[in-house]
Amino acid sequence: MIIKEYRISLPLTLEEYHFAQLYGVAEVSKHETGGGEGVEVLKNEPFADESLLEGQFTSGQYTYKVYHLKKKVPTFVRLLAPEGALEFHEESWNAYPYSKTVYYNPFMKESFTLAIESLHTADRGTQENVHKLPLDKWKSVEVVPIDIVNDPLSPSDYKPEEDPSKFRSEKTGRGPLTGPKWWEECQPVMTCYKLVTCEFKWFGVQSKVERSIHDFEKRIFTIFHRQVFCWMDQWYGLSLDDIRQIEDDTKDELDKQIKLGEIRGHVG
Repeated sequence: MIIKEYRISLPLTLEEYHFAQLYGVAEVSKHETGGGEGVEVLKNEPFADESLLEGQFTSGQYTYKVYHLKKKVPTFVRLLAPEGALEFHEESWNAYPYSKTVYYNPFMKESFTLAIESLHTADRGTQENVHKLPLDKWKSVEVVPIDIVNDPLSPSDYKPEEDPSKFRSEKTGRGPLTGPKWWEECQPVMTCYKLVTCEFKWFGVQSKVERSIHDFEKRIFTIFHRQVFCWMDQWYGLSLDDIRQIEDDTKDELDKQIKLGEIRGHVG
């Protein structure tokens, strides 16, 4: 098992990030869906009477999604993998400023665990053990700061329009973000503390796969939060009702894209 805490600072208020995150998730889902695979939203509804982070958060929004990945892996993997091995389920409890997301695979069952606990605070990423882990467990956690401006990206992931060092918001006047420690100067500022627990219990490949999953999560966190900032003029000023409507419209669009891809696959 490998546990890491990723810290991502952004020049936003806590309230702004709430809307930015919800909008960003909907947009990314659209881009990842089509051809019979992608994100399928099965539930998106309020929840209550849950106990999250030692009972500090008890209500919010629950989502249940299925990720269909058949075409996103090499051909030989698709041929060898049994039914269900290329499908991942996501359950998420968003009680902002805290959220918990759990991923699992029906085929691997208890052999695969990936949990992400996120706590968002109005600071510059200097708090220790915000998730209140037992001290012996916290000592084993690696803290990984993510700099959305200066951390390197692969050429295939880089987009000039999603570069915080070049973007300036017309609505807020924020940006571009520059300097080696830009988060120490900007106002407002907040930080996402993401505690990622990964366990892959397959003999011989456990450590390698767990490290690969963490590398993947760091990459996704970096790209997503660059997008969140550079999409500011798209989400800034939206209300929660606006966001929920976008989510509903996105669900309908995702369902159509997946079904259309399945029909084309049968025809082909």
